[in-house]
Amino acid sequence: MTSLVPQEKLREAALFGAEVIRVSGNYDQTKQIASQFAQRKHLLLDRGASSIPSRESMKTIAYEIVEQLGWRAPDWYIQAVSGGMGPIGVYQGFKELFDMGLIHRIPKIAVIQAEGCSPMIQAFKAGKDTADAVVPDTRIIILSTGDPGKSYTYLWNIIQKYGGTMESVTDAEAFDAMRSLAKSEGMAVEPATSVAFAGLEKLLRNGTISKEETVVVNCTGHTFPVEKHVLGDQWAVDVHLSKDQSPAPQEGLQAALENLDEKVTTVLLVDDNADDALLIRRLLEGKKSYRVHHAKDGWEGLAMARQHLPDLIVSDLTMPGIDGFGFVEELKLDPRTKDIPIVIVSAKDITLEERNRLNGRIEALYQKGSLPTRKFVDKVINVIEDKNGA
Repeated sequence: MTSLVPQEKLREAALFGAEVIRVSGNYDQTKQIASQFAQRKHLLLDRGASSIPSRESMKTIAYEIVEQLGWRAPDWYIQAVSGGMGPIGVYQGFKELFDMGLIHRIPKIAVIQAEGCSPMIQAFKAGKDTADAVVPDTRIIILSTGDPGKSYTYLWNIIQKYGGTMESVTDAEAFDAMRSLAKSEGMAVEPATSVAFAGLEKLLRNGTISKEETVVVNCTGHTFPVEKHVLGDQWAVDVHLSKDQSPAPQEGLQAALENLDEKVTTVLLVDDNADDALLIRRLLEGKKSYRVHHAKDGWEGLAMARQHLPDLIVSDLTMPGIDGFGFVEELKLDPRTKDIPIVIVSAKDITLEERNRLNGRIEALYQKGSLPTRKFVDKVINVIEDKNGA
């Protein structure tokens, strides 16, 4: 396996008895090494889409789906792919069940790839039945096969015959889906699964999949290899009580709690531009132990403000759903959030009437681009310190 594969997965393979050979290269280079290794050692090489054992083993997923749905086929089967072997094998299972008369249709297949390595999606949207190789550029290493080869052509033909689509999502969209699944469903999934769920969200938004249809998403793995990308560095606050395991004296516990209150400052960023929010977050965390939460729109911002009760809210003015004006008004109407200081950032020129709407309700108003981001963060920190000092 390529050394880009997270160490946890390499160790897991070794735990199950495999002899692990790490290759310093990408997936496609590793496949070349594996082929040469198999020839020299006279070993069977699993060739993916061309391999009968691979397809036959994967088809059992379709059997289990149909059984668990009460011997019905879903309308859609969704899977994130790298080389594409998974959905080819699953399709094989659905086709056999259909041919035996156990199901009345073969589901449409949605193939999802990471945007930074999406040769299949590029070919599909160009109407081509073969895919050109690409150089992978994604942090989701498990999906970084740049040359899908014959697998794409197999999937292209399946979709042309039975329906379906191919779509890509960004790394950021995938990591957002990972967080959403963990918070709403209690599911800690690996990046491939979060790519698939982000693809589902995209296909629902653009109307490709309707809310009435039955959808099955291939869900595998755990979050451990990529939690640093999802959570960042400042995901926990340390409280040190004692070096041994004895109970802390009451005065020590009180001191620790006071220290915790003193050093933890929570900031909520409400901005639909993920790149802007990430930059501000990194700069804040680099200055001090700030705990920073990010909401993608006003409605999510209201929910997070009520949940976390932050020390400061930094909000964009123009957002989908509820805009910054409505967001501020909702915060001020709620007794839990009415006293939280708010800094507003606007990408557009503010009229006098709009300024009057915000007057007396916010701490500061800044125009996007009027200050370098670092200086803007310094201004935000000054607002926090002024409030804490008060």
